[in-house]
Amino acid sequence: MEVNNKCGSNLPKVIWKVEILKVVDVTKSQSEDVNGQVTKVTWRIENFSRIKDKKLYSENFIVDGNKWRILIFPKGNNVNHLSIYLDVADSENLPYGWSRFAGFRFAVIDQIDRTTSIAKGISTHEFKATESDWGFTSFLPLSELKDPKRGYLVDDACLVEAYVSTDISYVLMVQTDSDKHKTEEADCVKAAVDDQKTVSTEPIEITTPAQTQPSCQIVAIEPEDPTEEDIKTFFTSLESELSNSDTVFSKEEAKEALAKLDEALSMTPVDFYDSGKFSSLKQAFKILASFDCSSTTLSAEQKNELLAMEENLKDQVDRAVKAVQDKSRFTEKESIKLTISRNLDLNLIRYKEVESELKQVEQKLAALLAERKGIFQGSKEMKKELEALGKEWAEYEGNAKAAEEEERSVEAEWGRMKDFISSIKGKI
Repeated sequence: MEVNNKCGSNLPKVIWKVEILKVVDVTKSQSEDVNGQVTKVTWRIENFSRIKDKKLYSENFIVDGNKWRILIFPKGNNVNHLSIYLDVADSENLPYGWSRFAGFRFAVIDQIDRTTSIAKGISTHEFKATESDWGFTSFLPLSELKDPKRGYLVDDACLVEAYVSTDISYVLMVQTDSDKHKTEEADCVKAAVDDQKTVSTEPIEITTPAQTQPSCQIVAIEPEDPTEEDIKTFFTSLESELSNSDTVFSKEEAKEALAKLDEALSMTPVDFYDSGKFSSLKQAFKILASFDCSSTTLSAEQKNELLAMEENLKDQVDRAVKAVQDKSRFTEKESIKLTISRNLDLNLIRYKEVESELKQVEQKLAALLAERKGIFQGSKEMKKELEALGKEWAEYEGNAKAAEEEERSVEAEWGRMKDFISSIKGKI
């Protein structure tokens, strides 16, 4: 199907978006019409390369009344990969013994070529107090994430999708109206990047058209094109039919299948898990299990071992991944414990310093209080003395005036006596 695009410019970027999508149980007949819901979260992380924090939480979002959030380690959770997990946002406030189940899928979107986007999922996991987050420690190698030839970081922004559902009773297939045609936003961004007209079977909203900008007009030239539901239902049915067929495989195909298994087992269980190649090994197991052993040196016991190996391989990989996650979680908690212990040591030292300073302050305060009391008592006595003087002041003032008159009288008499003695000096 061709799509004609007429895109506006300067489209604002979606930073956070939560959608409720329609899902269909493809294991049931269409007549049963079994439907459910899955919550899709689009998280655009700006200035990704400048994030200093070891881990980063998204905003909270609600699925069936429960709070969730996305947890990422931008520089890896002790690995050279982007680490990403689904986390119970309010785990610390939940009652003792709580647990909840959820299935989820993460995707880091290649914003240049969506077909190379990385997606990994877990069909169901039980979240509880000891495992409040779960996901992928080695989701995407950091070297690939930062590769300028890829589109995982465009304008230093990383685009993460999460699909979460708590309905785990059947296989879910995401189906929205936008699955039939690429969304306006995705068309605009794609056209702006490579100036090509392309169709994506699984669109992602990475921009939202502003109301003041002309929107993209999408015209389906071939309206009879199959929908996503038609395509996925067909191949699901085809897989079931082929798995029950009596296909005869050649010796060369058996050798190739063995080579794939040998390549997978040469990897560590965790690296194999992160490679996402487990589904491709199903065909290899099918070939070896169906291969006629009579013309080879492969014994019946070896064939039986191969039949049991597929499930055992998956179990070993899951156990290895869980072990890595548990070790990583222990390392994280150990770091937190060390930080808290160091902070407590610092607090203890500061507490003793404050206690010493407080004693000095108390001693000085006691001295100041004593001095203040002495000042008060002295001032009180002086005030009483002043008040007593005030009462006798008129008497003292009158006496002083009388004394002045007496002094003048004495001085006058004294002068007269002096003058008399002087007058008789010549006569004697």
